[in-house]
Amino acid sequence: MAQKTVPQDRLTGPLRRQSVKKNVAAIHVSGKLTLLQRKLSNVLLLNAYDSLITKPKHQIDARTLCLMVGYNSNDMDTLKQSLRSLAETTAEWDMLDTEGRQEWGVSSLLSYAKLKAGICEYAYSPALAEKLHDPKVFALINLNIQRRFTSGHALALYENCYRFVRTGSTGWWPIDLFRRLMGVDGSEYYESFKHLNAKVIKPAVNEVNKTSNILLVPEFRKMGRQVTEVRFRIRENPQLAMLDIDDGEGVRQGVVYHRLVAVGVSDRLARQWIAEHDEDYVREKLDYLDGRSGVESPVRYLTAALKGDYRDAPKAEPVAEPGPQGPERDAELSRRRQARAAQMARVQTLVAGRSPTQRDADKRLFVARVRDAGDRADFARNGWSSAANLKAIVAFWEEMEPGAFDGV
Repeated sequence: MAQKTVPQDRLTGPLRRQSVKKNVAAIHVSGKLTLLQRKLSNVLLLNAYDSLITKPKHQIDARTLCLMVGYNSNDMDTLKQSLRSLAETTAEWDMLDTEGRQEWGVSSLLSYAKLKAGICEYAYSPALAEKLHDPKVFALINLNIQRRFTSGHALALYENCYRFVRTGSTGWWPIDLFRRLMGVDGSEYYESFKHLNAKVIKPAVNEVNKTSNILLVPEFRKMGRQVTEVRFRIRENPQLAMLDIDDGEGVRQGVVYHRLVAVGVSDRLARQWIAEHDEDYVREKLDYLDGRSGVESPVRYLTAALKGDYRDAPKAEPVAEPGPQGPERDAELSRRRQARAAQMARVQTLVAGRSPTQRDADKRLFVARVRDAGDRADFARNGWSSAANLKAIVAFWEEMEPGAFDGV
């Protein structure tokens, strides 16, 4: 499967949130999800979380979804297969209700999913949506950490252990339950504890300890010579603890947030702007504000700049190659300037038609392709108006929207 690497920066809108509140009851998932399918499940939940119980269905741009999970942006067949697997996989919960009565339930992870016109639409059953959104009992699935995992077993182990970090231990799990949580139940090979320990437990523990914000130590209980139960001692990983930052604190530690507050933007408005726009876009408008003198109300000016996408006019790239002289040369230069201006205008139109989340993914996908450090720096300063990257920008958008520059 072809994959593209997405830089590990924060995302925007609902997808900026770095942690998914994942109800512990819904973590007990049957079926054998691959690493990418497990990541897909978490990203879909993150995208839908704010409206889980207020909206019956949710949407996300299919290409953005592919890039976030690690698929090739045009690999719709793999995305379809993964969505099919989530719809065929069940989540089971067994917990006490508000009156202390035992409640058991089962539901497919997704009640339906469909792809149409480049949009992925999906839904959860009402019962599962209620459990996923329950703020009383949840585990934090940190997407910054999730992206670091390369093994589905390791991510599954992390998901099932992290919710016990405050108690320091998972408690004893029967080996059969552990096989189910790891997605290896039904395999004759893993009926042997020797194989289960060598191929699943040890590699998964090593990756969790190396990759995540917790450290695990497995312990085993035997009946005679046979291992019957397993538990994991858990403590925080001091070297990676900074990855576990809640939403508001993560935003407040950013340079863009501090620059907004410094010019008089309130905490709430600063976080709202960063949530609605990507940080690069807000930084660009702050840079634009810094270049203006005599601004009486920076907050009001920034509000207009963000809404109107204020920017300095792009500077034309000097033409060094020899060409026609006199009037012919002037006409050729004029034609080139007009062509470049038309291309940049078309790019801005394409960008304007994308949602904040899509714009963020577009930028990250483009930057991942830029190898030259100087070109990356120019793009960081000027965004899609980067003169140094114009050819690459046009090629990128032509790939994203075939025929977009026809007639330009």
